Amino acid sequence: MTRNGQRLLLLIDSEPAQRRLVAAIASRRSWRTLFADDAATALSTLATPDGLAVDAVILDHSGSDADASALIADLRARRPAMPILVLAANGSVAAAVAAMRAGASDFLVKPIASERLLAALEVALGGGSAGELRPLTEKLTANLGFAGIVGAAPQFRAALAIAAKAARARVPVLIEGESGVGKHVVAEAIHDASPRGRKDLICVTCGAIPANLVESELFGHEEGAFTGAFERKIGRFVDADGSTIFLDEVSEMPLEAQVKLLRVLQTGEIQPLGARHPREVDVRVVAASNVPLLAEVEAGRFREDLYYRLNVVQVTIPPLRERAGDIPALVRHLLGRIAEQPGLRALSITDDALRLLGSYDWPGNVRQLQNALFRAAVLCDEEGLTHENFPQIAQLTLGRAATPGPTAAAASPAGISLFHPDGNLRPLDEIEADVIRLAIGHYRGRMTEVARRLGIGRSTLYRKLGELGIDQSAA
Repeated sequence: MTRNGQRLLLLIDSEPAQRRLVAAIASRRSWRTLFADDAATALSTLATPDGLAVDAVILDHSGSDADASALIADLRARRPAMPILVLAANGSVAAAVAAMRAGASDFLVKPIASERLLAALEVALGGGSAGELRPLTEKLTANLGFAGIVGAAPQFRAALAIAAKAARARVPVLIEGESGVGKHVVAEAIHDASPRGRKDLICVTCGAIPANLVESELFGHEEGAFTGAFERKIGRFVDADGSTIFLDEVSEMPLEAQVKLLRVLQTGEIQPLGARHPREVDVRVVAASNVPLLAEVEAGRFREDLYYRLNVVQVTIPPLRERAGDIPALVRHLLGRIAEQPGLRALSITDDALRLLGSYDWPGNVRQLQNALFRAAVLCDEEGLTHENFPQIAQLTLGRAATPGPTAAAASPAGISLFHPDGNLRPLDEIEADVIRLAIGHYRGRMTEVARRLGIGRSTLYRKLGELGIDQSAA
């Protein structure tokens, strides 16, 4: 740490624009950045007085996996406790595995979202789940559809039911929820279940685009529209014509771009920068925010008229800590997805490890759980995972007293509440509905299997779905 209290970051990257972007993002959390063009410069920098004070390293992975792994191993040997974050342009799970086994602390994909980079640096500061690699989550969780989304908690299933009904309409959908709860997965499911599902979903992370380039990225520009516009650019809304565009982190969109987005929603037309005439597009908008967008409106950072245009249907995804009963099923599902990745294999998990994972509150939600499982799977040499494969989680939960009370006693191991908060039993039909939702989620909507496991006939099951008001498409 420098004398003025700033943290010191060493960025190993030869690309000037990327250097400026990373340094600007890091400066928001009072990081000062040193630069190195290559491995030799980085290693020599660490031997200087400034280098001795370096708190974390970001390595741009633009070469071979072998070269990156060799440098990571060298850095790790010189500074065993120093966080090493790897930044890759077109990374793969194989590259993440190689980096992790060499000693990387985290793996990030360009273009880097400011929120993700700051979260990774927060981990380096000791304010997060230390040493949890962030893999390419979209490769592990994309295109599940509503039937493949794991979770039986009533609040979660209710949110999915709203999303499933909205999927069949053309109206905009706003998905809110903390970072890592699975907003992208729900957006994919909405698109796949819609009449537009035959085309690709176009995804844009608003927070990852420099403010002065958002309009060009979304709506395109003509050659010569501004300094540096050497050729015509087709915007993402044109790419999404006839399909769906997913605007993640929409709260980060600059006010100027918000005006243009409002016009698109009102008129169905876009106006590329420098273009003389507007262009019609047929695009369905699904937006997501990890902060309550109405609060951003009240703070003057988001347009009220745009908020109501986007919020025709609102889907709020609860955090993982509010559906802890889903953790065992999520763990097994995610381990199955991880096992499909290059260089990894199928692993079992012990009950003691599941209890440990269930005792943690997961501030990073499902994404953080996936990262912890990914890291454990990469480093595991045995046939199954135990609590010893999650030392960071064990450290974070160490000393937390389990305080049994009405809430703890009111839940079954599956996470189904048997009691109201006042200590009185819930009605039997409510509990029965939760059990059926749990079964449908657990058996991925295979209704014959659900009926068999519940010990009832299929006709009885469908009758109960109607009587209890359970929407099968998202139950």
